[in-house]
Amino acid sequence: MSEAAAYSVRDGIAVITMNNPPVNSMSAANRAVVGEGLKKAEADPAVKAIVLIGSEKAFSGGAEIREFNTEKSRQSPVLPELNDMQDALKKPLVGAIGGFALGGGLELALGCHYRVAMPKAQLGLPEVKLGLLPGSGGTQRLPRVVPMAEALRMMTTGTPVSGEKAKQLGLVDEVVQGSLLEGAIAFAKKLVAEGKGAKRIRDLPAKLDDDPAAFFAAARAEVAKASRGYPAPLEIVACCEAAATQPFDEGRKFERARFMHLVEGVESKAMRHMFFAERQTAKIPDVPEDTPTREIRRAAVIGAGTMGGGIAMNFANAGIPVSIMDVTQEAVDKGIAKIRANYASTVSKGRLKQEEMDRRMALITPVTDLAAGKDADIVIEAVFERMDVKQDMFRKLDSIMKPGAILATNTSTLDVDAIAAVTKRPQDVIGTHFFSPANVMRLLEVVRGKATARDVLATTMKLGKALKKVPVVSGVCDGFIGNRMVEKYGQQSLFLLDEGCSPQQVDAAAYKWGMAMGPLAMGDMAGLDIGWEIRKRRYVERPNFVYSRIGDKVAELGRFGQKTGKGWYKYNLPDRKPIPDPEVDAIIENYRKDNNIKVRRISDEEIVERLIYALVNEAAYILEEGIALRASDIDMVYLTGYGFPPYRGGPMFYADTVGLPKVLASIEKFSKGYMGEVWKPAPLLVKLANEGRTFNG
Repeated sequence: MSEAAAYSVRDGIAVITMNNPPVNSMSAANRAVVGEGLKKAEADPAVKAIVLIGSEKAFSGGAEIREFNTEKSRQSPVLPELNDMQDALKKPLVGAIGGFALGGGLELALGCHYRVAMPKAQLGLPEVKLGLLPGSGGTQRLPRVVPMAEALRMMTTGTPVSGEKAKQLGLVDEVVQGSLLEGAIAFAKKLVAEGKGAKRIRDLPAKLDDDPAAFFAAARAEVAKASRGYPAPLEIVACCEAAATQPFDEGRKFERARFMHLVEGVESKAMRHMFFAERQTAKIPDVPEDTPTREIRRAAVIGAGTMGGGIAMNFANAGIPVSIMDVTQEAVDKGIAKIRANYASTVSKGRLKQEEMDRRMALITPVTDLAAGKDADIVIEAVFERMDVKQDMFRKLDSIMKPGAILATNTSTLDVDAIAAVTKRPQDVIGTHFFSPANVMRLLEVVRGKATARDVLATTMKLGKALKKVPVVSGVCDGFIGNRMVEKYGQQSLFLLDEGCSPQQVDAAAYKWGMAMGPLAMGDMAGLDIGWEIRKRRYVERPNFVYSRIGDKVAELGRFGQKTGKGWYKYNLPDRKPIPDPEVDAIIENYRKDNNIKVRRISDEEIVERLIYALVNEAAYILEEGIALRASDIDMVYLTGYGFPPYRGGPMFYADTVGLPKVLASIEKFSKGYMGEVWKPAPLLVKLANEGRTFNG
């Protein structure tokens, strides 16, 4: 036997122990040694039953993703061949599940005749999260042991169930308390004593009491609504329908064909790109993984508004005591009340226990005196987005905070170096740009100033992970990565209004393409006063940056979006559903007349191209300037912070799939149209397009 598995026999029970750390993935090597063990056990007359086990931490995490689309993924035995070997066994085979059995790991367990699991083990088929479906009988076997509706839910959401829940559903035969190995061997001995042989799932009927046609019509409609733009969930429904209406072998052939279709599809490649891109963000060329970090035992947040409160919640959620400060007791009390309401809402939905809420609230200390947070290891400033206000705050923090404390600013656009310059310790200053709502959004832009010490950067990246964020390093520039790009996106959305689009047409085109919301609705949610403030600053600092003044016309009327009940849309608060507003139509129409703008009909395709290629072109500048370390980091910013559809892989990956020559040609065409001067192609885009290369190549 290979080192990837151990084989032993105890009292007539063969034990095959998978040993492919850290997650016992179903790599080519692991598949081979499991196959060897099954053959050896079947051929040994002394063996009466077989136990297949991993460790108490992991049965198997499924396919080795790095082998996708490589020769190793096709190396025999592939998982379907291994399942055939399991089905052919005459001796009972028990899968012993500890830790987790996910994806191909659960399909391996489903190939076993019986399954036992530890109470807290996690069993699931999460392939949908990579744009795939279970490709080795999972869609055919799971609905034969679990009620069809529950099997569909597990596969279309990718959400696992515990060992205890799996027992209730029929997915496992017994829950093991204590030693998993001893419990599995005892279960196998019991099977032998009772004369129970192999029990193949493939021989069972699907667990569906309803009329299949009606059930799957309803399921298809429900899944289509919930999985907008994602092909895999609907393919899973089709495979489950095959499980209910076709013989096992026919259903399995159908499943395999749909799996291979998805593997080669753009959507799955995009989601696999996202999977690896997230892991790449931690790699900083001049900051090795073994860079010493500073210990973060206590934190402080300056500003008890919506953003500051959300940031404080992140620390409490991670078990880190945090002080939250504002200038008045009223402001602090209001902030704490908002935090408490956020937690209470989560408790009411059953996603948090009351005692856990109480524990987290106890970690948050409201204060009105800056000096109260002087012993914190990191302080995050979340005050008004104006340079003079932030510089004044950093002068105070510089004089108050203990030596070695990290001084972080939550600025979304301002120059971190200019903020650091007012302190005597610029090496301790860094940008931590959280995204609203800060307690929910995964993205954290970590802005590295020219003087930021390496250990400060390493510590902040490590902290970001501890706060369950996706930290992405950005250099210093106006707007960093995300907001610098979104400014071009917003610029085009206003130009589209100039030329003839309505806000709802622009937003509908972006939403249909896959964005979480359109640019105008996003502006209403963020607050149109924020964009207005930025534009007013731009008019002074960068007078050559061209905007449509329609946005100013709307903001000048006090229409700041959802917060005021009116923006690009109107809102019947507290309902935040956008309603088209004739007043906005009149503002736009008058602006066009006043500026003699010729109106034309604009297709949804052009809307999407102008919005997305504006992001891509600016991102190419950002990449060339070294503001972002790599194209995949830019993709992660948009996938985790701006509602970019995962199945498109991020702006840079999407541009790669379209083809950079085609993207460049479109940009050159737009440069000859309305406000074409803003469409100067980035030199890096031109270079890569001409060389036939990609951003993520």
